[in-house]
Amino acid sequence: MIRLTRRHASHALLASLLAASAVLPVQAQERPAKILLGFPAGGSFDTIARLLADKLKGELNRTIIVDNKPGAGGRLAVDILKNAPNDGSVVMFGPDAVASLYPFTVAKLNYNPARDLTPIGTVAEFPFAIAVNPQSKINTLADLVGGIKRSPNMAMFGTPAVGAPPHFYGTIFGDAIGVKLEPVPFQGSAPVNMALIGGQIPMAVDVMGSMLENHRAGKIRVLAVSTPQRAPQLPDVPTFAESGYASATGLGFNALYAPGNTPAAAVAGWSKALTKVMALPEVKDKLISMGFIPVGKSPEELVARTAGSTRLWEQAVKASGFVAE
Repeated sequence: MIRLTRRHASHALLASLLAASAVLPVQAQERPAKILLGFPAGGSFDTIARLLADKLKGELNRTIIVDNKPGAGGRLAVDILKNAPNDGSVVMFGPDAVASLYPFTVAKLNYNPARDLTPIGTVAEFPFAIAVNPQSKINTLADLVGGIKRSPNMAMFGTPAVGAPPHFYGTIFGDAIGVKLEPVPFQGSAPVNMALIGGQIPMAVDVMGSMLENHRAGKIRVLAVSTPQRAPQLPDVPTFAESGYASATGLGFNALYAPGNTPAAAVAGWSKALTKVMALPEVKDKLISMGFIPVGKSPEELVARTAGSTRLWEQAVKASGFVAE
């Protein structure tokens, strides 16, 4: 298993950020810029990437295209990014998993996050949530925990994929309540929701955004969210901390990255533009409607955030007993 310590992640990522600040070649500025995306068209990450491309083109004064390279949970895009020109013409939009989770779940990772990813800035956070079927008569997290402890058959949760963040967030919740929970993997969030609606699984753990529509329609019942404070999208749903399980607080996130050794001038240009775009009301409103929490901060903030995420996922993967293949 590949090891990425918090100190290694922070120091190496920050070192890549502070690379030589050479002025970009005129040719690089004139070419259309590209945002690599390791997920297919039509999904939430694709929607955000295209929103960013549309808004960033004005700030950067250049055409920006989204290049979908789906595969391996976003890892294919990283493989392409690491071999891309490091002149600021190519960046990648991806989840925190590419830098902080996959080093612990993929035995032979084709890239080194500290070496091959230069942080530009965090785009948005996404909470995790736990939900049940509303016909179960479980109305609170306390009801669910009591049911789990009374019946071993309740100690199973649906998750959209093996080795994905919701899988390990289920482990984090299990540790918080002192019960080992068993993941039931599906091929994506939609099948998880359908299984929960149909009563095939007692509960599900997924990103909050994937549960919003069915919760609002009364088809599932979200019991708790992983945000430090209540999520703006679900103001009536308590946090894990409010329910007595503060250790289950935590957020995933997505961010922009440049190739390793990208000059600081290029990173600064993208970062400044991203900060401005993320402050636009229409961008904030769109992300919130999708279940995300807008961020848009500095490369240094992303370095620190990645270190914390690395620590979170390393502990969760170890606790789950997951073996990298």
